[in-house]
Amino acid sequence: MTLLYDWLKKAAKAQGNNKAVVYRDNYLSWRGLLHRVDRRAQEFKSMGIKEGAWVGLMLGNVPDFVILALALSKLDAAIVPIDPTTGGRELELILAAAPLRALVTRPRGSEGSISANGTSAPVPPSTLPRSRVARPSAPPPREALPQAVAPGADAAEVRRRLQGTLLTCSVYKRSPPDHGVEPIAVLFTADSLGDPKGVLRTDKNTIAAVDHAIASLSLTDKTKLLVAVPLFHAYGWDLGFLPTLKLGSTMYLEEEISARRIGKLIRDHDVDVLPGTPTMYAELSKLPTAKKIEVKSPRYLSAGSRLDQSVADEFFDKYGVHLMSCYHSTEAATVALEDTGKQPTTVGKPIANVEVKITTPDGSIMKPAAGSKDGLIWVKSKTLSPKSIGPFDDEKHLPTARASGMVPIGNIDKTGWLRTGDLGKFDKNGRLQLTGREDDVVKVDGKRVALGEVEGCLEAFPKIKAAQATVVTDPMAGAMVVARVVTKQKCGAEEIIDHCARNLAPYKVPRRIEFCETI
Repeated sequence: MTLLYDWLKKAAKAQGNNKAVVYRDNYLSWRGLLHRVDRRAQEFKSMGIKEGAWVGLMLGNVPDFVILALALSKLDAAIVPIDPTTGGRELELILAAAPLRALVTRPRGSEGSISANGTSAPVPPSTLPRSRVARPSAPPPREALPQAVAPGADAAEVRRRLQGTLLTCSVYKRSPPDHGVEPIAVLFTADSLGDPKGVLRTDKNTIAAVDHAIASLSLTDKTKLLVAVPLFHAYGWDLGFLPTLKLGSTMYLEEEISARRIGKLIRDHDVDVLPGTPTMYAELSKLPTAKKIEVKSPRYLSAGSRLDQSVADEFFDKYGVHLMSCYHSTEAATVALEDTGKQPTTVGKPIANVEVKITTPDGSIMKPAAGSKDGLIWVKSKTLSPKSIGPFDDEKHLPTARASGMVPIGNIDKTGWLRTGDLGKFDKNGRLQLTGREDDVVKVDGKRVALGEVEGCLEAFPKIKAAQATVVTDPMAGAMVVARVVTKQKCGAEEIIDHCARNLAPYKVPRRIEFCETI
């Protein structure tokens, strides 16, 4: 269970003073990283954090994320990365699903909204998304909430500043949950209704995920990875953090997704591997300083949404690098890769040791053929996570699942196949094309958004009668949420956007409001 820390020790022994993590103008050597991790582990231990505890890291792409995650690994605690921009309602659901022993936050971040009992401030029922309004908003299960130290005691929480930092560690009186598996990490995504879904990563499927990434991308200890996509999401975790740790290579961290900053880093440091998104590459292509990249074997990946041919062509014209479309999910890690860079609108063929099948809605297997119809995508691999947690209620999906004889979206059937919820087809050469979703979940810059959740938030605004959310994709600006609304009374677009910004994560907030008479 101390898997990640064991990898760190091996890398420190082999790489010594070579660069491990580079952030802005500073870097940590492998030996220096190990030293800091040991110190933080001792500090966590003094706070009462022990084996099996779940600890949240509400941080961005900063060295402290790496150090603290590895310190928790040394203590055999489960790492729970959380997006620091998470909204109040979503954080409430995460904290109810994941009984955290401790939570590390930045100053003036979400810590102010977290109460003494370890949950965020209550969210009024009127702000619940439409997909959840049909059933009452129940409080978190009693066993999920921290218990008081003793009757009459002060808050069942100790809040401390981590030594030498501005980070706050809030410690709660909670016991580790028993889910039948012992995770080394819990990575959050969204379920088919848009609510937080924690995917439990074990040592076995973590080893499989990193081995698949290393083999499919031909990574070595000399590889230089630039990680600008979030480490708290599975994409950055699987294709940035884990390979760096396992191989003892060098990881360049960037928290601000700025095309100018990323462009400078890939030029100055001869970056070999860059997990990115179509939007990131579109913005890089606009830079007036763009020029050819002199790297022997660049592997610049694009995932999270469909890569437009025009973006791939313009990036190649400016930088001389073919983008590789990638199919990756939190539950299954890396699934497919278009490693030639010549068919960027597909995600290529399934990588070695990963099986993919496409079925009709009744479960019949569809064979690759030119002009074939879309089908349901299923994945089978050693990388599959054995369990997921969250506030979702599978009973909502069971009638449909039973009628078709299939498991609900996001679940694994008895034969080991994951129903991804994605729709797609194979072309005649066996390349996979992603065409949509079974549900209303879409991807915005690599993050899942349930349109029903956005619509529910809009309709909770007193001045709105009805709403419809959609996603539009601009070849250069990428995917963004837009909304059509029917109002009860006069109101401005800014009022509506402000309401959404208070209740939704930033990437879920509509970028444009269209007023209409009917929907």
